[in-house]
Amino acid sequence: MTNPEDRIKLFGMSHSLVERDLDKVEKNFKIDLGRLEHDTKDEDYYPQFEKALRDEAAEMGTHYELFFCLERSIRKLIAETLQGVHGEKWWEKCVPDSIKTNAKNNIQNEIDSGVTLRSENEIDYTTFGELGQIVQNNWVSFDAVFSSTKAFSKIMANLNLLRSPIAHCSMLAEDEIVRLQLAVKDWFRLME
Repeated sequence: MTNPEDRIKLFGMSHSLVERDLDKVEKNFKIDLGRLEHDTKDEDYYPQFEKALRDEAAEMGTHYELFFCLERSIRKLIAETLQGVHGEKWWEKCVPDSIKTNAKNNIQNEIDSGVTLRSENEIDYTTFGELGQIVQNNWVSFDAVFSSTKAFSKIMANLNLLRSPIAHCSMLAEDEIVRLQLAVKDWFRLME
């Protein structure tokens, strides 16, 4: 029988081999098994900000992630619904000219700035308020998705108000955090 020190070394080595094999599995199958905390902070610059500011950023990160998922899922729902009803040319058929022009200008601004385009889809260049307008203008296509046009308008208006401090790097007051959680619940209830 080996001594305790050898057992610990053997355990450490076998653990390292298992970790290496799991790294290969994650890489080969392009999956995240959730084994590691992924620190995405820029270590060259992030530590230079004061701790209180970093703490606020961490607190707001949760709300940003929630709204990011919500807004992206709303964009996807709108695009898929209109495409399902109106076909591939739904953007041309269903979107008001003013919104198409705004999206086109936003795309051109990114091209002119020399930055990587955020998306190939025009809907990703609309504002949150414009998303609500697209749905309202095409309500017949959404009446099976949402339970009420009035509720839809109210919830989108509430979400738009809550979006501003999140998108513009301000702290959400405690009441507004509760309001955000309720607005998200209202959104999902609207689709029941």
